Amino acid sequence: MIQLTADSTCDLGPLVARYSIGIMPLSVILGADSFLDGVTIVPQDIFDYYNRTGQLPKTAAPSIADYEEFFQKYVDEGKTVIHFNISSKSSSSHSYAVEAAKKFEGKVYVVDTKALSSGQGLLVMKAQDLIDAGKGAEEIVETVNALREKTNTSFVPDRLDYLFKGGRCSRMQMYGANLLKIHPLIDMEDGQLVAGKKYRGSMEKCIEAYINDLAVRYPKYDTTRCFVTHSSADRELVEFAKKKVAETFSFKEIIETVAGSVITGHCGRNTLGVLFIAE
Repeated sequence: MIQLTADSTCDLGPLVARYSIGIMPLSVILGADSFLDGVTIVPQDIFDYYNRTGQLPKTAAPSIADYEEFFQKYVDEGKTVIHFNISSKSSSSHSYAVEAAKKFEGKVYVVDTKALSSGQGLLVMKAQDLIDAGKGAEEIVETVNALREKTNTSFVPDRLDYLFKGGRCSRMQMYGANLLKIHPLIDMEDGQLVAGKKYRGSMEKCIEAYINDLAVRYPKYDTTRCFVTHSSADRELVEFAKKKVAETFSFKEIIETVAGSVITGHCGRNTLGVLFIAE
């Protein structure tokens, strides 16, 4: 029997319980206090802390010992584990999980998704599809590894305050973007975040242009599912995005999920992304 597990950064929302996916929480540190992503802290805590202190939280990967303990319970149940890490270029989680897996002599496979948020989650769900199709662990790992470069992980932030505080843009870029209502596309390339096209205007206008651009960039795609993932975005914006995706693409399922505390701490409120696997 195969057990799928992932770092808490996969942002799969209700799908975690539906498919009994094991979740390894990363740590979120607010001042002197440490919390577990999705367990003892929620995104609103991040917003409250930032508004109160002007400081962003820090994050920390689970230790090798944490991963060993996490994997052990599934191996003891006679299961083979396939674990999905946030990109190794974003966190040391992957290297720690790989080291921990050595203890289990082939019973634990570790995948560097080269993604984050529901881009990471897309590969988890593809693995679930393959389990449902009766595929074995080695074939599943080989297939999802081949899909990593085809996974569109991108999003558009409302404001650049959090990205500036996290060292991902300059003060001038932040002020200019906020003043001129510029919303840059943030894309995942080879496992790391890069800034792309700059959209200008209201978030709704920018999200419409972003989705149109995705349709041009990815004329062929896996129609199984698409995630509309956001960091506690305005309800009207989320509904607009979901409707636009439905009109523009032919996904069998459009799934809304909300980013957890780790992802929220890097991008800020009202960020939204449309994520799917291209062909």
